[in-house]
Amino acid sequence: MDETPEDVLRRFNDAFDLHDAKAMMALMTEDCVFENTFPPPDGERFTGREAVQGFWIRFFQSSPQAVMEIEESFTAGERGFQRWRYQWEEGGFVRGVDLFRFRDGKIAEKLSYVKG
Repeated sequence: MDETPEDVLRRFNDAFDLHDAKAMMALMTEDCVFENTFPPPDGERFTGREAVQGFWIRFFQSSPQAVMEIEESFTAGERGFQRWRYQWEEGGFVRGVDLFRFRDGKIAEKLSYVKG
């Protein structure tokens, strides 16, 4: 049985919690797109599995204590949304949302936005 988008999103978040970029990328399409929240106003865009994985590896190396709390998550067809709170070691945090597009049982697009 194929995984639902909800299953894929849950596994993606679990891999994030483990700082496992390889497991995250196994859930993304070869031609995936990720838009980071930084730098403002539009964030940096990464296209393709290699570029996106490189971002996550660098991110986890620079933020080894990163914690992402998912406050709300849902999917509808090929689209998904989650609201989150990202906290780092010094006690600071930001809140934001991710918009997802799924294709062929994987994440094809992850667009991230942050408050403030």
